Amino acid sequence: MDQTNSDKDNTRVPTRPEELAAQVREQQQGVEPIMRFFAYDHLPPKLREVSAPFGKLAQWIADTLPQGAEKSVCLRKILEAKDAGVRAMIAKPSPPHTHGTPL
Repeated sequence: MDQTNSDKDNTRVPTRPEELAAQVREQQQGVEPIMRFFAYDHLPPKLREVSAPFGKLAQWIADTLPQGAEKSVCLRKILEAKDAGVRAMIAKPSPPHTHGTPL
């Protein structure tokens, strides 16, 4: 059986002592768990170019704003925007729209 539980919103709940200890250390240090999703050094240059500004903004927010629900919402929205930007960069370009042609 899996060593983790999930609550209603699929948030990972630590069940092993070492997982719980790591989570407590992160919280004590003020580290936001979501920040791992803003890493961009591993990306190819074209995607890194899109992702990096979001990562830098997210880091500024994590370092500057006080803890709370709105800070979490802010970081989640920036993550959504970053993901959309990366997807836009890797999506196939759509054919150019010709004037007068129905959409």
